[in-house]
Amino acid sequence: MRVRSLMLVAVGAALIAPAALHGAAPPEAAHERPASGPDAGPRDAPDADAADLPGQVDLSRTEAVPVTRHGRAPGNTLTVSSGLGPRHTPLTRPGRKPGTVPGPWRGRDPRNAPDARRGQAAGAVRAADLLAAVRDCAPVSRAPFRSDVGKPADIDVCGRRNAVYWKADLDVDCDGRPGRWCNAQTDPLFHDTTAYQQSDGRQLSAERLPYVVVPAPSHRWNHREHGVRRGTVAAVVHRDRVRYAVVGDVGPEDIIGEASYALARDLGVHPDPRGGGTASGVTYILFKGSAAAPVESRRAAAAQGERLARAFVGRG
Repeated sequence: MRVRSLMLVAVGAALIAPAALHGAAPPEAAHERPASGPDAGPRDAPDADAADLPGQVDLSRTEAVPVTRHGRAPGNTLTVSSGLGPRHTPLTRPGRKPGTVPGPWRGRDPRNAPDARRGQAAGAVRAADLLAAVRDCAPVSRAPFRSDVGKPADIDVCGRRNAVYWKADLDVDCDGRPGRWCNAQTDPLFHDTTAYQQSDGRQLSAERLPYVVVPAPSHRWNHREHGVRRGTVAAVVHRDRVRYAVVGDVGPEDIIGEASYALARDLGVHPDPRGGGTASGVTYILFKGSAAAPVESRRAAAAQGERLARAFVGRG
């Protein structure tokens, strides 16, 4: 989970080595590095269903809104237990001052990449239907969350019998298995692990898998008590787009509103981890007790998500 402040604008481009443009290797608890060695398996092997949905991003509807980011700072960590041993999530670290898009994002738009070509099938649940279903909020969180460090704590997690949901910003999580767009060169704040792993034990790929980040369990809210776990299916709405994702990472206990590079891109939000995201207007709906299998399958998340979304809006 990121907690980024307004810094690092002047040296943003300088931090990106030319090799990052073409040669970067592709790629329960909060972040923990493996006990030894890199992740098993080839780093450039394609993920399941990496490009299995038709359609093309409409760039006239995309946006690149610089926002105040939340990220990490060395030495400031949060320990969370998931039954698999402790993991450590750094809570604050400086971010890039908004206003420019550095490095490989200049002159090329990753929203044109093959994985960004997502359409919505005819007859699918509409954004308007989902937004109408979450118009009212019965809070299940004991205290509200912040969207970023220094922002007011005014975001409640709301609940219904079969789902929890919140409305927030979208900060871009680029953590996980390194790839062309998410690596230590394109993102100086890059962290090479995620709270949850793929079915083959490798870290999730933020640039390939649409996933959302949930806050670590705390007195505010414990997601585990509400049927939210690794791979829980989510419907995420931005403007008139609905995209399905899984729960793939855990972040700071007091901040909410973060999603993977792939999900930002699929929603038409600029996915640059340092200057992208959007400051508001994103609705996250997590379906209790659901789980995509395998967790890295976009097709499994989309199929299950569409079925659950239909039931949620009364069309199932």
